[in-house]
Amino acid sequence: MSRSWMWLLVPVACAGLAQEPPRVEEPPEEDETIAAREYSFNPLQAAKELKVGNFYFKKGNYRAAALRFEEAAKWDSGFADAYQRWGEALEKQDDAKGAVAAYRKYLAVAPDARNAGEIRKRIEKLTPRK
Repeated sequence: MSRSWMWLLVPVACAGLAQEPPRVEEPPEEDETIAAREYSFNPLQAAKELKVGNFYFKKGNYRAAALRFEEAAKWDSGFADAYQRWGEALEKQDDAKGAVAAYRKYLAVAPDARNAGEIRKRIEKLTPRK
């Protein structure tokens, strides 16, 4: 049997190689922590994040609590409780600089809060003296 018929298949096989490869779209990112999140005013989500943060705080997981309180503050930038709790969680982690920043934001959002004097004392205590 002759192999000359195989030469007939070569142009057909090469024709497929000349085409542009199909474009493959990137699948959506499965790990949500890597994908950039956009925040818009959502007080319900902020309240949910605060509730979960309080749960972690009571369990002693201050890092997770601080992340949740930060999320709550991002969902609702006027949510004073989120900033106060975020400051408390950072203070428990010995992050004085972060705690002071959170407490100052709390006072900016709620300057007439009942515990404003106590928060000012905490800021003074956490601020390093020069």
